[in-house]
Amino acid sequence: MSKTRKVVMMNEAGRIWTEEQETPAPKPGQLLIEVHASMVSPGTELGGVKRRRENPGSEARQRPFGYTNAGVVVGMEGDCDEFEIGDRVAGMGGGYALHATSACIPHNLCAKIPDNVVDEDAASIHLAATALHAVQRGRVRIGENVVVAGLGIVGQFACQIAKTAGAYVIGLDQLPLRIGIAENAGVHQAINVSETDPIPITNEFTNGYGMDCGIIAFGGDATSAFQQIRAMLKTAPDTHKMGRIVIVGGASITHGFAAGLGNVDVISAARTGPGYHDEDYEHGADYPPVFVPWPTQRNLELSLRLMSEGKIQVNPLITDIVPIDQAAEACERLIQTPNEALGVVFSMQ
Repeated sequence: MSKTRKVVMMNEAGRIWTEEQETPAPKPGQLLIEVHASMVSPGTELGGVKRRRENPGSEARQRPFGYTNAGVVVGMEGDCDEFEIGDRVAGMGGGYALHATSACIPHNLCAKIPDNVVDEDAASIHLAATALHAVQRGRVRIGENVVVAGLGIVGQFACQIAKTAGAYVIGLDQLPLRIGIAENAGVHQAINVSETDPIPITNEFTNGYGMDCGIIAFGGDATSAFQQIRAMLKTAPDTHKMGRIVIVGGASITHGFAAGLGNVDVISAARTGPGYHDEDYEHGADYPPVFVPWPTQRNLELSLRLMSEGKIQVNPLITDIVPIDQAAEACERLIQTPNEALGVVFSMQ
């Protein structure tokens, strides 16, 4: 393993660059990964860059970023018995699964990659598992009607996973690129809400029954999307709306409850499931499976299995694969022209 690694950095003024640093050693319970590919999250990682540039913080305050990647185990420390040197793994976690040529990742935030899944696809693991957890939280069942608002990477995965669960899925967005990607990935219907009112289409799509579940998969002010989804949900004979709305993006919503909302379950889906941000779990402790059947690592494993089986398609989402040295330029495309790029992967080869 090289004594140095390339790492993508960001500072509080919103500048992004790639630099060389010393390769760290893994801590107990961590794997040292030779990274082959990492994927950028346009929302979580880059959503605040424009704001930082308008109101810059300190140039000197800088950090590496990235939270989802894939590569090969080249070292480990402590009890990581389920992994061996040479295993292909996908890893996740802020501060761990960096955009870097090597990374130290807690072993419970890693999962083995099936032979038929390429590194570029597996590098989406954190985003795929986030969407999986959201669909699980929404209790989506076979035959239900589901609407996903926001067709970024997590929203795209949520559409695909809900469809795999047996639901009929509509996706909503304002960017034509994302609408086209959702259609190519097999969503039942994708609607550009900047051009078309989705509510009458939803009525026809569900044969007048109404949506059972909605998922909000974007950050920022989502009040109008929340109101729109509420209007699409089932209506009881007593005029109350019924159904479930899952919020997986970092959204803010202003809305009345009780009679102002109806008998609607509003559900928050945080990250990738139980375990993430519990350092003991991340580094090897486990939760009793009978009480916590879907902790983070199991969600990672299932996400990769669904990719292996073709039930999650990552390739239609990938618009750019660029060398890590060109990371800054690729990030600019996502920041400045969001209708021209979605899934951006950094290649370390």
